[in-house]
Amino acid sequence: MIFSKITGTGSYIPTIKKENGNFIDTHFLNPDGSDFSNGNQVIIEKFKMITGIEERRYAASHFNTSDLGFFAATKAIEDAKIDPEELDYIIVAHNFGDVKSGAIQSDILPSLATRVKHLLRINNPNCVAYDILFGCPGWIEGVIQAQAFIKAGIAKKCLVIGAETLSRVVDKVDRDSMIYSDGAGACIVEASENQDSGILSHATQTFSKDEAYHLFFGESNDKNADKNVRYIKMHGRKIYEFALTNVPNAMKTALDKSGVSIDAVKKIFIHQANEKMDEAIIKRFYRLYKQPVPEDVMPMSIHTLGNSSVATVPTLLDLVLKGNITHQEVKKGDVIILASVGAGMNVNAVVYRY
Repeated sequence: MIFSKITGTGSYIPTIKKENGNFIDTHFLNPDGSDFSNGNQVIIEKFKMITGIEERRYAASHFNTSDLGFFAATKAIEDAKIDPEELDYIIVAHNFGDVKSGAIQSDILPSLATRVKHLLRINNPNCVAYDILFGCPGWIEGVIQAQAFIKAGIAKKCLVIGAETLSRVVDKVDRDSMIYSDGAGACIVEASENQDSGILSHATQTFSKDEAYHLFFGESNDKNADKNVRYIKMHGRKIYEFALTNVPNAMKTALDKSGVSIDAVKKIFIHQANEKMDEAIIKRFYRLYKQPVPEDVMPMSIHTLGNSSVATVPTLLDLVLKGNITHQEVKKGDVIILASVGAGMNVNAVVYRY
C-alpha cells in the first residue's frame, strides 16, 4: 500500500513589517462611507483584542506572489533533498494571482505554478504545473490532491505551495485591511511504503447555498473611489459563525476516519485567520469529544505575521518543524491536524502522523 508523506517544508516571510501603530493616521470608513465614531487608537486596540494581530508582513514591491512561492518552494526542495526534475506535479494555491505593486489588475496568465516551474528552471515536461483557487484552505486542498495523485499511482513527488500578496488587494480605508498580509509556504509530498508516517485521512466540504459570498470582491468604502476597482471584502460575523459550526465538524470527520483517538492528537495547525475565532474552533472541536483543550495544542503565528490566507498553515507548519516558534515542536510519531476555512465557503482538514 502506498502512503503520502511530507518530506520537506519551506516558507518565505516578507521583510517589510507593518505594526498596528502604523495605521494610527489611516482614515478608516464604514461600508456606507461614514466615519467611525471611535478614534483610531480605540479601533486598533479592539482589533488587536479580537484578532490577536500586532503586526503583519508585506512583500517588497519588486516581488510578486509567484516569486514568494518560488522562495518557499526552493527551501522545501532543499529540505526534502530531492532533485526538482523529479517532481511530477507543482500545485500552487492562491486567490488573486500576481498583482504588481501599485496595480489594480490580477495576472494569472500564465498560471503561477507555471511561473514557479520556470523560476525553478525545471526542464521535465512531465512535471505538470497548475493552480488551485479554493480560498484560504487552498494549500491543504493541494496536499489532498497530491495524495490522490500518489494513491492513483500517477505521481511520486509533488510540490504544493500556498502564496499570497493580500496587501495589494485590500481597501485601505476598510479597517479589515489590517487583518491581511503576504507570505508563502510550501511542502514536498512523496510516495512512501512506510505506514508509520504520512496522511491518515482527510475531509473537505463546500457550502455555497447561502454562504458563497461571505467573502467577496467589492467596492471601496470610500464612495469617491473608482467604482470599477474591487477589493477583498468579508462579512466577518457570518464567517465567524460559519467557522465555529463547520470547521470542528470537518476536523471530527477527518479524525474519526483516521481511527486515531482524540487523545493522540498533539498539535492542530489551523488557518491563522483570527485568534479568538481559532480558539473558539478548537474549544468546539474538543467539546465534540467531551474533552478539555490540551495546553499548547494550537501553535499560533498570527500575532506577528497576520492572515496570509493560503500561506498561513504551511508557513506555521514550517516554523514549528524548524523550531522557530517558542514552546512548540512536533516529534516523530506525533499525530497532527491541519485545518482551514475560507472563501467558497470551503472547509477542510487533514490528519497526519509524523
